[in-house]
Amino acid sequence: MAKDKLEMFCYQCSQTAKGTGCTVRGVCGKEPTIARLQDNLIYAIKGITAYNYQANELGAKDSEVDEFLTKGLYSTLTNVNFDLVDLVGLGLEAGEANIKAMKMLKDAHIENYGEPEPTSVEVGSSKGPGILVTGHDLKALEELLKQTEGKGINIYTHSEMLPAHGYPKLKKYKHLVGQLGGPWFDQKKIFSKYNVAILASSNCVLLPKDEYSDRIFTSGVAKIPEVKQIQDYDFTPVINKALELGDLEEEEKTTLTTGFGLSTILSLADKIKELVEAGKIKRFFLVGGCDSPLPQTNYYREFVEKLPKDTVVLTLACGKYRFNDLDLGDIEGVPRLIDIGQCNDSIVAIDLAIALCDLFNLELNDLPLTIVLSWMEQKAAAILWSLLFLNKKDMLIGPILPAWANDTIVNFLVKTYNLTPIGDPEEDIKRILA
Repeated sequence: MAKDKLEMFCYQCSQTAKGTGCTVRGVCGKEPTIARLQDNLIYAIKGITAYNYQANELGAKDSEVDEFLTKGLYSTLTNVNFDLVDLVGLGLEAGEANIKAMKMLKDAHIENYGEPEPTSVEVGSSKGPGILVTGHDLKALEELLKQTEGKGINIYTHSEMLPAHGYPKLKKYKHLVGQLGGPWFDQKKIFSKYNVAILASSNCVLLPKDEYSDRIFTSGVAKIPEVKQIQDYDFTPVINKALELGDLEEEEKTTLTTGFGLSTILSLADKIKELVEAGKIKRFFLVGGCDSPLPQTNYYREFVEKLPKDTVVLTLACGKYRFNDLDLGDIEGVPRLIDIGQCNDSIVAIDLAIALCDLFNLELNDLPLTIVLSWMEQKAAAILWSLLFLNKKDMLIGPILPAWANDTIVNFLVKTYNLTPIGDPEEDIKRILA
Protein backbone atom coordinates (compact mmCIF):
# COMPACT_ATOMS: atom_id res chain seq x y z
CA MET A 1 0.00 0.00 0.00
CA ALA A 2 1.20 3.52 -0.73
CA LYS A 3 2.04 5.61 2.31
CA ASP A 4 -0.62 8.15 3.21
CA LYS A 5 0.46 11.72 2.38
CA LEU A 6 -2.48 13.54 3.95
CA GLU A 7 -1.92 15.82 6.90
CA MET A 8 -4.01 15.48 10.08
CA PHE A 9 -4.37 18.09 12.80
CA CYS A 10 -3.90 16.62 16.26
CA TYR A 11 -6.36 18.29 18.62
CA GLN A 12 -4.63 16.79 21.65
CA CYS A 13 -1.23 18.40 21.10
CA SER A 14 -2.26 21.17 18.67
CA GLN A 15 0.26 20.06 16.06
CA THR A 16 0.03 18.70 12.52
CA ALA A 17 0.78 15.00 12.21
CA LYS A 18 1.87 13.77 8.79
CA GLY A 19 1.18 10.32 7.37
CA THR A 20 0.54 7.45 9.73
CA GLY A 21 2.97 8.63 12.38
CA CYS A 22 2.44 11.28 15.04
CA THR A 23 4.68 13.97 16.51
CA VAL A 24 3.94 12.86 20.06
CA ARG A 25 3.33 9.65 21.98
CA GLY A 26 0.92 9.10 24.84
CA VAL A 27 -2.82 9.26 24.85
CA CYS A 28 -2.89 10.45 21.21
CA GLY A 29 0.01 8.30 20.00
CA LYS A 30 -2.14 6.98 17.15
CA GLU A 31 -3.98 10.19 16.42
CA PRO A 32 -3.97 9.97 12.60
CA THR A 33 -5.60 6.53 12.76
CA ILE A 34 -8.06 7.77 15.39
CA ALA A 35 -8.92 10.69 13.10
CA ARG A 36 -9.43 8.31 10.16
CA LEU A 37 -11.74 6.04 12.14
CA GLN A 38 -13.72 9.08 13.22
CA ASP A 39 -13.95 10.14 9.55
CA ASN A 40 -15.17 6.65 8.68
CA LEU A 41 -17.83 6.89 11.37
CA ILE A 42 -19.02 10.24 10.03
CA TYR A 43 -19.24 8.87 6.48
CA ALA A 44 -21.17 5.82 7.66
CA ILE A 45 -23.56 7.98 9.69
CA LYS A 46 -24.19 10.17 6.64
CA GLY A 47 -25.08 7.04 4.70
CA ILE A 48 -27.45 5.79 7.38
CA THR A 49 -29.22 9.14 7.53
CA ALA A 50 -30.00 8.94 3.80
CA TYR A 51 -31.98 5.73 4.35
CA ASN A 52 -33.42 6.96 7.63
CA TYR A 53 -34.65 10.24 6.11
CA GLN A 54 -36.45 8.55 3.23
CA ALA A 55 -38.03 6.00 5.58
CA ASN A 56 -39.17 8.83 7.84
CA GLU A 57 -40.78 10.58 4.86
CA LEU A 58 -42.86 7.43 4.37
CA GLY A 59 -43.89 7.43 8.03
CA ALA A 60 -41.44 4.78 9.29
CA LYS A 61 -39.20 5.39 12.31
CA ASP A 62 -36.82 3.32 14.43
CA SER A 63 -35.76 4.71 17.82
CA GLU A 64 -32.69 2.43 17.94
CA VAL A 65 -31.41 3.90 14.67
CA ASP A 66 -32.00 7.43 15.94
CA GLU A 67 -30.23 6.66 19.22
CA PHE A 68 -27.18 5.31 17.40
CA LEU A 69 -26.98 8.33 15.09
CA THR A 70 -26.83 10.61 18.14
CA LYS A 71 -24.30 8.44 19.98
CA GLY A 72 -22.16 7.82 16.91
CA LEU A 73 -21.92 11.44 15.85
CA TYR A 74 -21.24 12.56 19.42
CA SER A 75 -18.31 10.10 19.50
CA THR A 76 -16.59 12.07 16.73
CA LEU A 77 -16.40 15.32 18.69
CA THR A 78 -13.02 16.84 19.51
CA ASN A 79 -11.22 15.16 22.42
CA VAL A 80 -14.00 12.67 23.16
CA ASN A 81 -12.81 9.26 21.94
CA PHE A 82 -9.20 8.13 21.48
CA ASP A 83 -9.92 4.41 21.80
CA LEU A 84 -9.05 2.53 18.60
CA VAL A 85 -10.90 -0.62 19.59
CA ASP A 86 -14.02 1.31 20.56
CA LEU A 87 -14.03 3.27 17.29
CA VAL A 88 -13.84 0.04 15.30
CA GLY A 89 -16.70 -1.22 17.45
CA LEU A 90 -18.67 1.93 16.64
CA GLY A 91 -18.05 1.25 12.96
CA LEU A 92 -19.60 -2.19 13.40
CA GLU A 93 -22.48 -0.66 15.37
CA ALA A 94 -22.98 1.71 12.44
CA GLY A 95 -23.21 -1.35 10.20
CA GLU A 96 -25.89 -2.85 12.45
CA ALA A 97 -27.84 0.42 12.56
CA ASN A 98 -27.61 0.67 8.79
CA ILE A 99 -29.15 -2.79 8.38
CA LYS A 100 -32.07 -1.65 10.54
CA ALA A 101 -32.46 1.58 8.56
CA MET A 102 -32.31 -0.20 5.19
CA LYS A 103 -34.83 -2.82 6.33
CA MET A 104 -37.15 -0.09 7.62
CA LEU A 105 -36.96 1.74 4.28
CA LYS A 106 -37.43 -1.43 2.23
CA ASP A 107 -40.47 -2.44 4.28
CA ALA A 108 -41.90 1.06 3.79
CA HIS A 109 -41.34 0.85 0.02
CA ILE A 110 -43.08 -2.53 -0.19
CA GLU A 111 -45.95 -1.39 2.04
CA ASN A 112 -46.53 1.67 -0.13
CA TYR A 113 -45.69 0.40 -3.62
CA GLY A 114 -45.82 -3.41 -3.48
CA GLU A 115 -42.89 -5.81 -3.81
CA PRO A 116 -40.82 -5.33 -6.98
CA GLU A 117 -41.25 -7.79 -9.83
CA PRO A 118 -39.04 -8.33 -12.88
CA THR A 119 -39.79 -5.62 -15.43
CA SER A 120 -38.36 -4.73 -18.84
CA VAL A 121 -37.71 -1.00 -19.13
CA GLU A 122 -37.32 0.84 -22.42
CA VAL A 123 -34.30 3.14 -22.65
CA GLY A 124 -34.86 6.09 -24.98
CA SER A 125 -37.30 8.91 -25.63
CA SER A 126 -40.92 8.67 -26.79
CA LYS A 127 -43.01 11.25 -28.64
CA GLY A 128 -44.38 13.93 -26.32
CA PRO A 129 -43.32 16.31 -23.54
CA GLY A 130 -41.35 14.76 -20.70
CA ILE A 131 -40.08 14.99 -17.13
CA LEU A 132 -36.89 13.18 -16.13
CA VAL A 133 -36.55 12.16 -12.47
CA THR A 134 -33.17 11.43 -10.91
CA GLY A 135 -32.18 10.50 -7.36
CA HIS A 136 -33.70 7.88 -5.05
CA ASP A 137 -36.98 9.28 -3.67
CA LEU A 138 -39.87 7.00 -4.66
CA LYS A 139 -42.38 9.14 -2.79
CA ALA A 140 -41.47 12.16 -4.91
CA LEU A 141 -41.84 10.04 -8.04
CA GLU A 142 -45.24 8.75 -6.95
CA GLU A 143 -46.54 12.25 -6.20
CA LEU A 144 -45.28 13.44 -9.58
CA LEU A 145 -46.99 10.52 -11.33
CA LYS A 146 -50.28 11.34 -9.60
CA GLN A 147 -50.09 15.01 -10.56
CA THR A 148 -49.18 14.35 -14.21
CA GLU A 149 -51.77 11.64 -14.86
CA GLY A 150 -53.88 12.51 -17.89
CA LYS A 151 -51.75 15.52 -18.84
CA GLY A 152 -49.98 13.86 -21.79
CA ILE A 153 -46.55 14.10 -20.14
CA ASN A 154 -44.13 11.17 -20.26
CA ILE A 155 -42.21 10.47 -17.05
CA TYR A 156 -38.70 9.03 -17.36
CA THR A 157 -36.29 7.75 -14.73
CA HIS A 158 -32.56 8.35 -14.54
CA SER A 159 -29.81 6.53 -12.64
CA GLU A 160 -30.97 5.10 -9.29
CA MET A 161 -34.63 5.67 -10.13
CA LEU A 162 -34.56 2.82 -12.69
CA PRO A 163 -35.78 0.19 -10.16
CA ALA A 164 -38.97 2.23 -9.62
CA HIS A 165 -40.32 0.52 -12.75
CA GLY A 166 -40.46 -2.78 -10.85
CA TYR A 167 -42.90 -1.61 -8.15
CA PRO A 168 -46.50 -2.61 -9.05
CA LYS A 169 -48.11 0.55 -7.66
CA LEU A 170 -45.71 2.77 -9.61
CA LYS A 171 -45.63 0.94 -12.91
CA LYS A 172 -49.44 1.00 -13.05
CA TYR A 173 -49.03 4.60 -14.26
CA LYS A 174 -48.86 4.18 -18.04
CA HIS A 175 -47.04 7.47 -18.48
CA LEU A 176 -44.02 6.11 -16.56
CA VAL A 177 -42.57 5.20 -19.93
CA GLY A 178 -38.88 4.44 -19.52
CA GLN A 179 -35.33 5.42 -18.66
CA LEU A 180 -32.99 8.05 -20.05
CA GLY A 181 -29.28 7.75 -19.34
CA GLY A 182 -27.40 5.59 -16.88
CA PRO A 183 -25.34 6.38 -13.76
CA TRP A 184 -25.49 9.61 -11.79
CA PHE A 185 -22.35 11.10 -13.38
CA ASP A 186 -23.71 11.09 -16.95
CA GLN A 187 -26.37 13.64 -16.00
CA LYS A 188 -24.71 16.69 -17.55
CA LYS A 189 -24.59 14.91 -20.90
CA ILE A 190 -28.06 13.36 -20.64
CA PHE A 191 -29.80 16.43 -19.17
CA SER A 192 -28.33 18.56 -21.97
CA LYS A 193 -29.33 16.07 -24.66
CA TYR A 194 -33.04 15.75 -23.80
CA ASN A 195 -35.16 18.90 -23.77
CA VAL A 196 -37.30 17.93 -20.77
CA ALA A 197 -38.04 19.25 -17.29
CA ILE A 198 -35.77 17.61 -14.72
CA LEU A 199 -36.50 16.75 -11.10
CA ALA A 200 -33.60 15.95 -8.74
CA SER A 201 -35.17 14.18 -5.79
CA SER A 202 -32.20 13.38 -3.50
CA ASN A 203 -28.41 13.14 -3.43
CA CYS A 204 -26.22 12.53 -6.51
CA VAL A 205 -27.29 15.76 -8.24
CA LEU A 206 -24.56 17.89 -9.83
CA LEU A 207 -24.43 21.62 -10.39
CA PRO A 208 -26.20 22.13 -13.74
CA LYS A 209 -24.79 23.28 -17.06
CA ASP A 210 -26.26 26.42 -18.63
CA GLU A 211 -28.00 24.24 -21.24
CA TYR A 212 -30.55 23.03 -18.70
CA SER A 213 -30.21 25.24 -15.61
CA ASP A 214 -33.58 26.88 -16.34
CA ARG A 215 -35.46 23.55 -16.51
CA ILE A 216 -34.10 21.64 -13.50
CA PHE A 217 -35.89 21.55 -10.15
CA THR A 218 -35.02 20.01 -6.79
CA SER A 219 -37.07 18.51 -3.97
CA GLY A 220 -36.46 17.07 -0.51
CA VAL A 221 -32.94 17.65 0.80
CA ALA A 222 -31.54 18.37 -2.69
CA LYS A 223 -30.87 22.06 -3.28
CA ILE A 224 -28.90 23.94 -5.96
CA PRO A 225 -28.22 27.71 -6.00
CA GLU A 226 -30.64 29.64 -8.25
CA VAL A 227 -32.66 26.47 -8.96
CA LYS A 228 -36.31 26.32 -7.88
CA GLN A 229 -36.92 24.08 -4.86
CA ILE A 230 -40.22 22.19 -4.87
CA GLN A 231 -42.09 22.45 -1.58
CA ASP A 232 -44.64 19.99 -0.14
CA TYR A 233 -44.56 17.80 -3.25
CA ASP A 234 -46.36 20.42 -5.36
CA PHE A 235 -44.86 19.78 -8.78
CA THR A 236 -46.89 22.38 -10.67
CA PRO A 237 -43.77 24.34 -11.79
CA VAL A 238 -42.16 21.15 -13.15
CA ILE A 239 -45.33 20.20 -15.01
CA ASN A 240 -45.72 23.68 -16.51
CA LYS A 241 -42.10 23.68 -17.65
CA ALA A 242 -42.50 20.27 -19.31
CA LEU A 243 -45.55 21.45 -21.24
CA GLU A 244 -43.79 24.68 -22.21
CA LEU A 245 -40.78 22.77 -23.62
CA GLY A 246 -42.93 20.71 -25.96
CA ASP A 247 -42.37 17.28 -27.47
CA LEU A 248 -39.40 15.00 -27.58
CA GLU A 249 -38.93 12.95 -30.71
CA GLU A 250 -39.32 9.17 -30.77
CA GLU A 251 -35.98 7.37 -30.85
CA GLU A 252 -34.83 3.80 -31.22
CA LYS A 253 -34.83 2.07 -27.85
CA THR A 254 -32.96 -0.62 -25.98
CA THR A 255 -34.24 -2.44 -22.90
CA LEU A 256 -33.00 -3.15 -19.38
CA THR A 257 -34.51 -5.53 -16.84
CA THR A 258 -34.91 -4.56 -13.20
CA GLY A 259 -37.18 -5.35 -10.26
CA PHE A 260 -35.99 -8.67 -8.85
CA GLY A 261 -37.49 -8.54 -5.36
CA LEU A 262 -36.62 -11.03 -2.65
CA SER A 263 -39.82 -13.05 -3.14
CA THR A 264 -39.15 -13.38 -6.87
CA ILE A 265 -35.64 -14.69 -6.31
CA LEU A 266 -36.71 -17.03 -3.50
CA SER A 267 -39.46 -18.44 -5.74
CA LEU A 268 -36.53 -19.96 -7.66
CA ALA A 269 -34.97 -21.41 -4.49
CA ASP A 270 -35.68 -25.07 -5.24
CA LYS A 271 -34.39 -24.67 -8.79
CA ILE A 272 -31.29 -22.83 -7.57
CA LYS A 273 -30.56 -25.56 -5.04
CA GLU A 274 -30.98 -28.24 -7.70
CA LEU A 275 -28.64 -26.42 -10.11
CA VAL A 276 -26.00 -25.80 -7.44
CA GLU A 277 -26.05 -29.41 -6.26
CA ALA A 278 -25.80 -30.57 -9.89
CA GLY A 279 -22.77 -28.35 -10.43
CA LYS A 280 -24.57 -26.23 -13.03
CA ILE A 281 -24.26 -23.08 -10.88
CA LYS A 282 -20.77 -22.93 -9.44
CA ARG A 283 -20.84 -19.54 -7.76
CA PHE A 284 -22.83 -16.37 -7.14
CA PHE A 285 -21.19 -12.96 -7.49
CA LEU A 286 -22.68 -9.79 -6.05
CA VAL A 287 -21.09 -7.10 -8.21
CA GLY A 288 -22.38 -3.61 -7.51
CA GLY A 289 -22.18 -0.43 -5.51
CA CYS A 290 -21.35 3.11 -6.51
CA ASP A 291 -20.24 3.89 -10.03
CA SER A 292 -17.83 6.71 -10.82
CA PRO A 293 -16.15 8.17 -13.92
CA LEU A 294 -12.76 6.81 -12.84
CA PRO A 295 -11.07 4.71 -15.57
CA GLN A 296 -10.48 1.94 -13.02
CA THR A 297 -14.23 1.23 -12.90
CA ASN A 298 -13.91 -0.49 -16.28
CA TYR A 299 -12.73 -3.39 -14.10
CA TYR A 300 -16.32 -4.29 -13.19
CA ARG A 301 -17.48 -4.74 -16.76
CA GLU A 302 -14.41 -6.79 -17.62
CA PHE A 303 -14.93 -8.86 -14.47
CA VAL A 304 -18.54 -9.71 -15.36
CA GLU A 305 -17.68 -10.35 -19.03
CA LYS A 306 -14.98 -12.84 -18.05
CA LEU A 307 -17.06 -14.82 -15.54
CA PRO A 308 -17.75 -18.44 -16.54
CA LYS A 309 -21.23 -19.26 -17.84
CA ASP A 310 -21.95 -21.40 -14.77
CA THR A 311 -21.99 -18.34 -12.48
CA VAL A 312 -24.81 -15.94 -11.55
CA VAL A 313 -24.34 -12.18 -11.11
CA LEU A 314 -26.43 -10.20 -8.63
CA THR A 315 -26.18 -6.44 -8.90
CA LEU A 316 -27.54 -3.28 -7.37
CA ALA A 317 -27.04 0.49 -7.13
CA CYS A 318 -25.57 2.55 -9.96
CA GLY A 319 -22.55 0.24 -10.20
CA LYS A 320 -24.76 -2.00 -12.34
CA TYR A 321 -24.54 0.48 -15.22
CA ARG A 322 -21.03 -0.75 -15.92
CA PHE A 323 -22.47 -4.01 -17.30
CA ASN A 324 -26.29 -4.19 -17.05
CA ASP A 325 -26.59 -3.90 -20.83
CA LEU A 326 -24.89 -7.29 -21.22
CA ASP A 327 -27.00 -10.29 -22.24
CA LEU A 328 -25.69 -13.04 -19.96
CA GLY A 329 -28.53 -15.43 -20.70
CA ASP A 330 -29.81 -17.88 -18.09
CA ILE A 331 -29.07 -21.24 -16.51
CA GLU A 332 -32.15 -23.42 -17.04
CA GLY A 333 -34.50 -20.53 -16.35
CA VAL A 334 -32.43 -18.78 -13.66
CA PRO A 335 -31.22 -15.43 -15.06
CA ARG A 336 -27.46 -14.98 -14.96
CA LEU A 337 -27.85 -11.23 -14.33
CA ILE A 338 -30.27 -10.25 -11.55
CA ASP A 339 -30.77 -6.53 -10.80
CA ILE A 340 -31.89 -6.23 -7.18
CA GLY A 341 -32.43 -2.45 -7.37
CA GLN A 342 -31.18 0.80 -5.85
CA CYS A 343 -28.43 1.16 -3.28
CA ASN A 344 -31.48 1.52 -1.00
CA ASP A 345 -32.21 -2.13 -1.82
CA SER A 346 -28.90 -3.47 -0.50
CA ILE A 347 -30.86 -5.05 2.35
CA VAL A 348 -32.36 -7.42 -0.25
CA ALA A 349 -28.88 -8.76 -0.97
CA ILE A 350 -28.30 -9.28 2.75
CA ASP A 351 -31.67 -11.00 3.20
CA LEU A 352 -30.95 -13.15 0.15
CA ALA A 353 -27.56 -14.21 1.51
CA ILE A 354 -29.19 -15.23 4.80
CA ALA A 355 -31.87 -17.15 2.88
CA LEU A 356 -29.16 -18.97 0.91
CA CYS A 357 -27.51 -19.91 4.22
CA ASP A 358 -30.77 -21.55 5.26
CA LEU A 359 -31.28 -23.14 1.84
CA PHE A 360 -27.86 -24.83 1.82
CA ASN A 361 -27.49 -25.15 5.61
CA LEU A 362 -24.21 -23.23 5.47
CA GLU A 363 -22.63 -20.33 7.31
CA LEU A 364 -22.37 -17.00 5.45
CA ASN A 365 -18.67 -17.35 4.65
CA ASP A 366 -19.16 -20.93 3.42
CA LEU A 367 -21.66 -19.95 0.74
CA PRO A 368 -20.51 -20.01 -2.91
CA LEU A 369 -20.92 -16.22 -2.86
CA THR A 370 -18.30 -13.55 -3.56
CA ILE A 371 -19.00 -9.84 -3.08
CA VAL A 372 -17.20 -7.41 -5.39
CA LEU A 373 -17.89 -3.84 -4.28
CA SER A 374 -17.47 -0.63 -6.24
CA TRP A 375 -16.82 2.23 -3.89
CA MET A 376 -17.79 5.89 -4.16
CA GLU A 377 -19.73 7.66 -1.42
CA GLN A 378 -21.10 7.67 2.12
CA LYS A 379 -23.84 5.08 1.72
CA ALA A 380 -21.17 2.69 0.48
CA ALA A 381 -19.32 3.25 3.77
CA ALA A 382 -22.43 2.32 5.74
CA ILE A 383 -23.07 -0.79 3.60
CA LEU A 384 -19.46 -1.94 3.90
CA TRP A 385 -19.68 -1.81 7.68
CA SER A 386 -23.02 -3.65 7.54
CA LEU A 387 -21.25 -6.50 5.75
CA LEU A 388 -18.38 -6.39 8.23
CA PHE A 389 -20.93 -6.45 11.08
CA LEU A 390 -22.25 -9.69 9.57
CA ASN A 391 -18.63 -10.91 9.55
CA LYS A 392 -18.61 -11.32 5.76
CA LYS A 393 -15.08 -12.11 4.65
CA ASP A 394 -13.14 -12.40 1.39
CA MET A 395 -14.76 -9.39 -0.28
CA LEU A 396 -13.12 -7.37 -3.06
CA ILE A 397 -13.30 -3.58 -3.01
CA GLY A 398 -12.37 -0.87 -5.49
CA PRO A 399 -11.71 0.94 -7.71
CA ILE A 400 -9.66 2.76 -5.08
CA LEU A 401 -9.47 2.33 -1.34
CA PRO A 402 -11.60 4.53 0.93
CA ALA A 403 -9.90 7.83 1.77
CA TRP A 404 -10.14 7.11 5.50
CA ALA A 405 -8.26 3.80 5.25
CA ASN A 406 -4.60 4.38 6.13
CA ASP A 407 -2.10 1.53 6.35
CA THR A 408 -3.05 0.66 9.92
CA ILE A 409 -6.75 0.39 9.08
CA VAL A 410 -6.13 -1.45 5.80
CA ASN A 411 -3.92 -3.99 7.55
CA PHE A 412 -6.63 -4.57 10.16
CA LEU A 413 -9.34 -5.06 7.51
CA VAL A 414 -7.14 -7.40 5.47
CA LYS A 415 -6.08 -9.46 8.48
CA THR A 416 -9.54 -9.65 10.07
CA TYR A 417 -11.82 -9.87 7.02
CA ASN A 418 -9.50 -10.55 4.08
CA LEU A 419 -10.91 -7.41 2.45
CA THR A 420 -8.91 -7.25 -0.78
CA PRO A 421 -8.41 -4.41 -3.29
CA ILE A 422 -9.44 -5.31 -6.84
CA GLY A 423 -6.61 -6.22 -9.21
CA ASP A 424 -6.69 -7.75 -12.67
CA PRO A 425 -10.21 -9.08 -13.43
CA GLU A 426 -9.05 -12.37 -14.94
CA GLU A 427 -6.55 -13.07 -12.17
CA ASP A 428 -9.11 -12.18 -9.47
CA ILE A 429 -11.64 -14.61 -11.00
CA LYS A 430 -9.06 -17.40 -11.18
CA ARG A 431 -8.10 -16.87 -7.55
CA ILE A 432 -11.74 -16.84 -6.37
CA LEU A 433 -12.76 -19.92 -8.32
CA ALA A 434 -9.67 -21.81 -7.26
